[in-house]
Amino acid sequence: MATSKSRKTRSTGLPTLEQVARRADVSLITASRALRGLSTVGPQYVERVRQAARELNYVANPAARALASARSAAVAVLIPSLSNTVFIDTLEAIHEVLRPRGLEMLIGNTHYSRDAEEHLIRHYLTSPPSGMLVTGFDRGESAQRLIDASTVPCVYMMELTDAPGVHCVGLSQTQAGAAAARHLIARGCRRNAFVAAQLDPRMLQRGEGFRDVLRASGLYDADLDVHTQAPSSIGLGGELLRQLVTRRPDVDGIFFGNDDLAQGALFEARRMGIEVPGRVAVVGFNDLAGAADCVPRLTTLRTPRAEIGRTAARLLLSLMDGEKIETPAIDLGFELVVRESA
Repeated sequence: MATSKSRKTRSTGLPTLEQVARRADVSLITASRALRGLSTVGPQYVERVRQAARELNYVANPAARALASARSAAVAVLIPSLSNTVFIDTLEAIHEVLRPRGLEMLIGNTHYSRDAEEHLIRHYLTSPPSGMLVTGFDRGESAQRLIDASTVPCVYMMELTDAPGVHCVGLSQTQAGAAAARHLIARGCRRNAFVAAQLDPRMLQRGEGFRDVLRASGLYDADLDVHTQAPSSIGLGGELLRQLVTRRPDVDGIFFGNDDLAQGALFEARRMGIEVPGRVAVVGFNDLAGAADCVPRLTTLRTPRAEIGRTAARLLLSLMDGEKIETPAIDLGFELVVRESA
């Protein structure tokens, strides 16, 4: 009688999925689905398969799975920055969802460059991943054509659209900017500035929403718009505040497009003896770490960064599993967190 050792057929000598299925007394396809965490397999079968895998010390062979499906056991995740806390939170949440399915992340940093993003997309599609998660909708036509022409499921993060056939998870950046303007106006601020750095599409959308409300209220002053392509940072926020109040000492409300800019502005205001919110009210964006610990505590718009990553990853898994998607565009919204600075 042949032993289990003699039935091992991998070149590595490790147990095969077929052996796991046999020990669990299920079909090969059921064993495969159970180990991949698909919801179509009953919990009693999942436990039997996992127990058999543990007993046999079975290790999945991602190369074989990729060969069978013509796709790698990985998901390509394209983000514009690895130094921005916003995207770190999102990546952690994506990993949390993908890991139990045995999927690895191929993290591509586009550095806010269309050319860099297109290069990454071309590279990943030469050995197609199981799925793609990409940030926003602002990319070159050729890069978008690559995504559209591929059969790789794709979910867009951070922004929303109702375009047919597009799956996305995010929030309305424009509405968030509008909420900041309405809050400052409600506080009695009449000379409101929008201070922005990096100038990625989402930052610009926030500015559009902010200006739309000011225009509708007859309060828009183009001279109070402060924009720079420089990377957003705490130091830059302080520098931009000093420049703004020196040029326009009458400013009484400021919406900073990122919390790091706003935090830097609060530090600089204390150095300059400017009372916040007495002389000028300050609103940030994202509710990053430290926002609640500033002096004064920062009023900001909280974004669901981790939940965007978690929800986008789950939506992608549903697409990969061929499930029917009832809601292709998922709006997770934002929250105005009122503290002491405005």
